[in-house]
Amino acid sequence: MQTNLKYLLVFFILLLTLSVNAQQTTNKFIVVLDAGHGGKDPGRPTKYDKEKNVALKVVLEIGKELEKDKSIKVIYTRKTDVFLELHERAAIANKADADLFVSIHCNAHGSQAYGTETFVLSVENTDRNFEVAKAENEVIYLEDDYEKNYAGYDPSSPKSLIGLTLQQEDFVEQSIYLARMVENNFKNKLKRKSRGVKQQSLWVMHNTYMPSVLIETGFLTNRVEGKYLSSKKGQREISKSIVDAILEYKNNLMGDIDVVVENDEPANSDADPSIVYKVQIAAGARKLETKSYNFKGLKNISREKIGNGFKYFYGETSDYAKVKSLKDEAYKKGYTSCFIVAYKNGEQIKISDL
Repeated sequence: MQTNLKYLLVFFILLLTLSVNAQQTTNKFIVVLDAGHGGKDPGRPTKYDKEKNVALKVVLEIGKELEKDKSIKVIYTRKTDVFLELHERAAIANKADADLFVSIHCNAHGSQAYGTETFVLSVENTDRNFEVAKAENEVIYLEDDYEKNYAGYDPSSPKSLIGLTLQQEDFVEQSIYLARMVENNFKNKLKRKSRGVKQQSLWVMHNTYMPSVLIETGFLTNRVEGKYLSSKKGQREISKSIVDAILEYKNNLMGDIDVVVENDEPANSDADPSIVYKVQIAAGARKLETKSYNFKGLKNISREKIGNGFKYFYGETSDYAKVKSLKDEAYKKGYTSCFIVAYKNGEQIKISDL
């Protein structure tokens, strides 16, 4: 009996530990870093280092810097020279319920082309974009049972590319937002040539349920850029530019949200169970996840769709004194234009009518 009690005690301690750990990681901003290619897939041919090696070194450097921020959790699709199937990369990100998926690659061309470019998912393909998409997606042919995993998908067919975008449509705007910051950093901080933000149908991003970008860090086939990409200095500078963009993305998600100020108070502030008060902290066009990292650490966030935009609220209570306290908390967090709203039977009503 004592032995059974001992096992039960150990079980409950373990259960409690797992629960605490889960709570501690719930509110973290999860970034999945994907080093392109690997193992039997070396990537683009080059006289310098192999693409798979450069991509991995850059990813590990990015991860090392991001992990210094305790509010961020970093997950890697690979940390060594192993071959991963494309669908596995997306599955890792989805299983983690990630907030960002960032895939790192290097470009190649028969000419001395050079410069960076960052891709997000789209059905709009120029001839050049289609060829790049086709080349990146053809790694599928190196996989076992690719016919089963990709359900008849043909990397060389434009029609197949169109079908890739349907599940990513909700995240395109946020993906472009991050991609622009990455390219701006390459151009303005490193003074490198930016070939811009582009949209194309890449399988590695099509099935990820979060904002996703694929960064081509430069052309390994260019004499100058290839040497730079293969150097520790180049990899360190590239990584820092990407880290800065990710941190800026994380911190500025609410940057363009507008709010309207309301100063009414109810004539009768006694608690009424039929009335629900909330603190409106933001409103705007973006559909944001109601996680604390998006709202300066505030928890108990709710979202309401209004026309073509969304409103975001902090807290919910029938006690007006309590909601005033919640408003003070939001104000101290930086939401200086926040205000209290009231609902009755699910419908918003004027506080002055109470």
